[in-house]
Amino acid sequence: MLRALSAAFVVFLSAVSGRAEEWPAKPITVLMGFPAGSGVDVVARLLQPSLEKSLGQRLVLDYKTGAGGNVASEVVANAKPDGYTFLLGTAATHGVNPALYPKLSFDVEADFTPISTLVDVSNVLTVNPDVVDAMSVKDFIAKVKAMPGKFNYASTGNGTGTHLAFAEFNAKAGLDMVHVPYRGGPDAIQAVLKGDVCCIFNQVQTILQHWRAGKVRLLGVTTRKRVAAIPDVPTIDEAGLPGYESYTWFAIFGPKGLDLAVARKFNAAIKVALDDRETQQKLGELGNTPRYETLAEFRETVKRDRAKWADVVKAVGAKVD
Repeated sequence: MLRALSAAFVVFLSAVSGRAEEWPAKPITVLMGFPAGSGVDVVARLLQPSLEKSLGQRLVLDYKTGAGGNVASEVVANAKPDGYTFLLGTAATHGVNPALYPKLSFDVEADFTPISTLVDVSNVLTVNPDVVDAMSVKDFIAKVKAMPGKFNYASTGNGTGTHLAFAEFNAKAGLDMVHVPYRGGPDAIQAVLKGDVCCIFNQVQTILQHWRAGKVRLLGVTTRKRVAAIPDVPTIDEAGLPGYESYTWFAIFGPKGLDLAVARKFNAAIKVALDDRETQQKLGELGNTPRYETLAEFRETVKRDRAKWADVVKAVGAKVD
């Protein structure tokens, strides 16, 4: 009896190992919780060819937007852990959203298998000079303070990173501004370009073309270090608001119960992609910093950032409609 059970166990392990070695045997779907043209989309498309080459299969980007990325997250949280459904998540979906949406149907730690971070992303204080003609962070703060409640700022939605970055900025600087949430980055940026709002904290990569065309002015980046793509733009910390810092990350998650060998294989493919010098250069030119983590390191990042953003949400009183 014992011999039979042992033999059956060996057969089981062989079958599991075989499936892992054969993976992926068909295209892999990556759920996208943010719209085409968003910063998440730009990074996904940039890394897509390299990941497809390493994995030997197509990556199919499937856009399921809504609720700050929760729609896509819920799909993956409930997906079969067969190695063919993943999520391109962010510090918002797995750090901010648990504090903003206390009745989520899933747990951002227990119901996912963290694979690896992809990039760290800096936001930049972007203004339409026709609405508020500020030349620096200090100048911006002074002009807004002089007219409380007059200026509106855009975000990519209630509780998103762009909203919290501005809410924390306003709290630290003592500003009274009106928040206008939009459905994603493209709509929010268009509102700034048209002058419907004066400004936005938006990802560097999605605003560069408009800055180069002279349509907007960049006053300061939200990270503690300057961004290679715009080296002459100071950090907000050094430009007038000491101690200010806000950034996000993009990353890959699988559903809970994913075969560890599959998770490791996808993690290794991400490392190969991020180690590529051409890819690093392209990401850097868009204002992103490549960031690879092991499975264990990334799991700790999610745990740490979930606690961090819970404190920020509580401090600024951010709420969703």
